[in-house]
Amino acid sequence: MPEWPEYGDDEAKALLEVLNSGHWGSTSGEVVATFEREFAAYQQADFAICLSNGTLAIAAALRAAGVGIGDEVIVPPYTFIATASAALFVGAVPVFADVDPETHLLDPVAAEAAVTSRTKAVVVVHLAGRPADLDAFTALGARHGLTIIEDAAQAHGAAYKGRPVGAIGDVGTFSFQSSKNITAGEGGAVLTDDDKLAGALYSLVNVGRVPGGGWYQHEAVGYNLRLTEFQAAILRVQLRRHPALQEVRERNARLLTDLLSRVEGICLAPEDPAITAHGRHLFMMRIPGRRETVLESLTAAGFARASSGYVPLHRNAAVLRESKAITDKLGQPYPEADCPNADTVSTDTIWLPQTYLLGTEAQTRSIADTITKAVTG
Repeated sequence: MPEWPEYGDDEAKALLEVLNSGHWGSTSGEVVATFEREFAAYQQADFAICLSNGTLAIAAALRAAGVGIGDEVIVPPYTFIATASAALFVGAVPVFADVDPETHLLDPVAAEAAVTSRTKAVVVVHLAGRPADLDAFTALGARHGLTIIEDAAQAHGAAYKGRPVGAIGDVGTFSFQSSKNITAGEGGAVLTDDDKLAGALYSLVNVGRVPGGGWYQHEAVGYNLRLTEFQAAILRVQLRRHPALQEVRERNARLLTDLLSRVEGICLAPEDPAITAHGRHLFMMRIPGRRETVLESLTAAGFARASSGYVPLHRNAAVLRESKAITDKLGQPYPEADCPNADTVSTDTIWLPQTYLLGTEAQTRSIADTITKAVTG
């Protein structure tokens, strides 16, 4: 299968240009600022602020939205740990609401049921690159006065009802970590259409400075999360590569869907006309009762990067320990999670990584054939 990342002379040239410029940091260069404008345009957002990684992108988004000590942030349990740990980083408590078992995405009804007087935000994860129900979540936010944060770490180029994700909610976060469909090894970005949030994010990334202000003009307490010019140079080229690679991923994902949807015992997420572009970071399926057999067959056939996916975060001892430490110290009740759907999907889900969607048609058919034989054999 194809190796990742895909790169070539264009990335090397971009890196050398930064090296020879002598401007390696974003405070003296223009490459980060240029990529921010290009990525914002790509995702149809008014503002993009780049920073060191996707985890701290969520933490910065929460802080910019005013989330702090003792506040509650509703998150799905079936996601990467960063979605929950980012809330803990700002002193807030992640509250787990269950997922839809067909899509693995946060259930808007379950999320609304978890709202309390302490809730300040909902982090909606576009898992695998599939946009969540943003109509339902933006309406939920409006009803309860909550900030809606799109965790779009896996959803570069994904679109909901024709608009790219990231600034449909109040703020959206992206990752450029090594596995992501646009990558610089590490890095992240926060998008928004809100100029006040954008200003707060700039300040958080730049040690409390304000746009256009002096070097020692710290008007807030901020982190130091700046992206380097080298990373942005790679990202500019990777962004240009993305559309063509995404066409390949989409074509192979459609072929896999067609082949596997015919097989009894394989559960694929239903089509949704609101999803007008899928990020295709993962190809996910549920195979109740046969997952381990299928994974063994894939490994034997040379597809060893197939994965059994997440262990639900409402079962993660470290997250629970940190959350209870906050609630105990503040004398607040700990919001116990009841997420049976997340428990179930964690036992029967298989992921195929995005590199498996970049192969040839023959390779894609081989993957489908291997899975089919393991399920039906």
